Formats: sequence, C-alpha cells, structure tokens
Amino acid sequence: MNAPQIRPSHENDLPAIARVYGHHVRHGTGTFETEPPSVAEMAARRADVLAKGLPWLVAELDGEVVGFAYGNWFKPRPAYRFSAEDSVYVAPAAAGRGLGRALLAELLVQLEARGIRKVMAVIGDSANAASIGLHTALGFERVGVVRSCGWKFGRWLDIVLMEKTLGWGDRTPPTEG
Repeated sequence: MNAPQIRPSHENDLPAIARVYGHHVRHGTGTFETEPPSVAEMAARRADVLAKGLPWLVAELDGEVVGFAYGNWFKPRPAYRFSAEDSVYVAPAAAGRGLGRALLAELLVQLEARGIRKVMAVIGDSANAASIGLHTALGFERVGVVRSCGWKFGRWLDIVLMEKTLGWGDRTPPTEG
C-alpha cells in the first residue's frame, strides 16, 4: 500500500465523495442528514465552498478517493467569513489509517492561508469518540454540548462544539482580500 495523497478535489472525484458521505449518512451519527445527497447535490455544495475561496480536499489511496474534508463559513452571513466549520469523512474501509488526521491537518493549513482565524467542529453525537479524538489531537478545545438536538436512528443525539484558533486569532483585525 502506498502513502495517502492529500490533494485538492476535482470534479471527477464527486462520485467517490458522494459514496463516502452517503455511507456516513446511512450508517453514522456524525452527520444529521438522513438521506444521502446525490452527486449533483455534492457538486453544488463543493462549488459553493470553492466559490468562497475555501478548500475542498480529498485523500487518495492507491488511486482511489477514500476521504474528503472541506471548510465552509460557520454561518452564511458575511461577518462569519473569517470563521469556518470543518467537515471530515473517511470511507469505512480506510478508517484507522490516519487519513482523517492527515485531511484535517492539511485543511487547517489551507484555511489559515486563506485568512480563516477560527475553525469550529460541530460534531454529531457526543458518543462520536473518533471525531472528538481527532479534533482534540489537532488542538481543538471543547466549548460545549447541545443536548438532544437531533433525532436519527430512533434516538436523540447531541452535538459537541469544538473550536481552534488559527494564526493571529482575534488579536488583530483580519486581512480583507
């Protein structure tokens, strides 16, 4: 097995991205979506992220896309444009190989290079030890839990809120560009 490659996503990666995410929608609690989005919907989401000048990355292993990560504004209003929410998903067959960590680490580098000062993780399910552990390992701090705000698979789910400051954080005004 070769080392994974983390790279910018391409349009032809979208079927694999949709497959990876679809698995998590159907079987996991890390996302509160209940129906897997189509490839066309994932293309629209990717286009929105890229139009904001934000990164959408993939992890490729032995020529196959097995994970992805992207940052999007934390909320849609323009004042949030220096704060991003991260999303990281890895195919189940590739889990446990450090791909999530590699994706998130590179995503943080690229977000900071684009002027993002704060990254939030909104982690579905307070029992999601893998995602909480990943974010903790990369310097995120837990800032709260919203209890029982999602209903999926016949049970109430929490969200765990985590944050990480990038670069100068709030010590200086952002650079408009």
